[in-house]
Amino acid sequence: MNKLGIRTVRDLIGYFPRAYEDRTAAKNIEDLTLGETVCIRAMAAESPKLSHIRSGLDLVKFRAVDETGSIDITYFNQSYIKDAIKQGEEYIFYGKVDGTLLQHTMANPLYELASTAGAATGRIVPVYSLTAGLSQKSMMNTVRNALDKYGDALPDYLPESVIEQNNLCSARNAYENIHFPLDSICLGMARQRLVFEELFTIAAAMKLMRSNRASKAGRILDIPDFNEFYDTLEFNLTNAQKRAIDDAARDMSSGRPMNRLIQGDVGSGKTLIAAACCWDAWYGGCQSAFMAPTEILAKQHYNSLSDLLEPLDMHVGLLTGSMTPKQKQDVYQKLSSGEIDLIIGTHALLSEGVRFSNLALVITDEQHRFGVQQRATLTEKGDSPHVLVMSATPIPRTLALIIYGDLDVSVIDEMPPGRKPVETFIVDERYRRRINDFIEKLVGEGRQVFIICPMVEEGETSPDDLKSAEEYYDSLANYVFPNLRVALVHGKMPTKEKDAAMALFSSGQADILVATTVVEIGVDVPNAALMIVENADRFGLSQLHQLRGRVGRGRHASYCVLFSGAAGETSRERLEIMRKTNDGFIIAEEDLKIRGPGDFFGSRQHGLPELRIANLASDMAVLRQAQDAADRVLAADPLLSSDENRNLMDQIAHLFEINAEKLN
Repeated sequence: MNKLGIRTVRDLIGYFPRAYEDRTAAKNIEDLTLGETVCIRAMAAESPKLSHIRSGLDLVKFRAVDETGSIDITYFNQSYIKDAIKQGEEYIFYGKVDGTLLQHTMANPLYELASTAGAATGRIVPVYSLTAGLSQKSMMNTVRNALDKYGDALPDYLPESVIEQNNLCSARNAYENIHFPLDSICLGMARQRLVFEELFTIAAAMKLMRSNRASKAGRILDIPDFNEFYDTLEFNLTNAQKRAIDDAARDMSSGRPMNRLIQGDVGSGKTLIAAACCWDAWYGGCQSAFMAPTEILAKQHYNSLSDLLEPLDMHVGLLTGSMTPKQKQDVYQKLSSGEIDLIIGTHALLSEGVRFSNLALVITDEQHRFGVQQRATLTEKGDSPHVLVMSATPIPRTLALIIYGDLDVSVIDEMPPGRKPVETFIVDERYRRRINDFIEKLVGEGRQVFIICPMVEEGETSPDDLKSAEEYYDSLANYVFPNLRVALVHGKMPTKEKDAAMALFSSGQADILVATTVVEIGVDVPNAALMIVENADRFGLSQLHQLRGRVGRGRHASYCVLFSGAAGETSRERLEIMRKTNDGFIIAEEDLKIRGPGDFFGSRQHGLPELRIANLASDMAVLRQAQDAADRVLAADPLLSSDENRNLMDQIAHLFEINAEKLN
């Protein structure tokens, strides 16, 4: 149970079935369809016969009949059935129909005497996700006992007024019928209530966080004349970039701590917005900190931000885990004395030795890579500093409604001039030779190539997948492209080796980088003009879009080739979306519809508490209803301090407790 996250009775009752088996209706034998799982009401036409086939294999066989036909029933290694089933008695059997069109069979069906049926058949039965050591029967019995003993003590977290206004059933009724529904109508009512409760609690929690933040005092930074900053640039900003900078500057001058998300597609120019905000803080006599998820990205940001800000007399520093103790001490000293205006680093910024003279702005890149605790540790190094988070993962607008309930959002919906859309092609193995020729042609012109090997998501990786990445690299380096420089990066390599391979590629000393998606490949290589993804049908659309965004960053025409051997029409249609659009938000919406929010982010932290029952792809109408209700409740009771809202406040506290590392 603990492996499933179940430690208390509360956890158990809140562990919902993943599916249901409808065992309410019995079919006639003549109406059975091969392959279906179904109930039949039939009489044992003969006494069961026990046969010893070989060591370790016993069979019990008999024929059962109803008014319309007969079926042969077999039990494997269940010799007790020989005496349990009596000739002439009527039973309910539940199992999968096999055999032929002329004679149906069932193997190991569940059975009950028709006269006393009701425990395993004649009802809708829950199906739970399990782990080794648990059976469906033991889980069902444990939940049944918990509901019988504690069901009446279940607190109702929804205020009475909300239950009435939204025509919802009681919590006791909902939990009973989500586990053991009387019928499909009762199951529908239970699900409606529990989905609403889940989304309402999250919406109320996010709104409460936002109002708490609004009540805090923040550092007031006067809005500078940004033309001074813009005049030092060699290019013009897009209107979307300027809008985001204005949004952030207003926040930082408002008297409350900024908590803003800059959300834009790969290559939309978010780093420049971060630079403008750091300049704003420096202009007000303050320091900024910029935290990136990997050392490679930290160094990349250090180089680009130094180029932008040092001409303005700002001092930019770098702090990473691989620096020597002496180098780190030097950075610590300069930070505490105020000599460094902007420090860029990895998790090393969270070290105890890092002390600021006057920290006013904290920026995190790819915010879903950091848990709330890490960001809190960094912000605690200043006095209520402003917070800017950046993400290149386009979140569907529907999902953003709830994920970013606590954040103000600036969407960068324009690409900088000169960025060419990446041409995308979907091919199968018949095109392999042509693609290999194309790789040689591009490399001959001085370009570079990414090749992403098939690999399942983090946490699901099997050794075979990893081996295939290494084998593929060996094949390319030694046989397919022996005259080209091929590098390899995967998640199991030591960090130094990984960084060395990435550095080779980004400096142009490798022509091809074979990589898996486990490793962060967000490094900017303007010279890379081709992205090849093997077994593309195994990736989510948003992940493919992120990978495609690694090319097309320079002045050269760029291409993305998706290899897919999937025969299904659905797989092909999914990939066609990639060919039709370069808009990450449209792709994200499609990805959400296809895969649902659980898979949308893979196994990375993403700011949402775990959803136990709601599905943001199909429950959007309920989400809007829940948000409206949360608005009304908080308008009447901003601190949720009334007696009616006390249970709701307890549930919000529990939500934050169990999701401490996931709520962003």
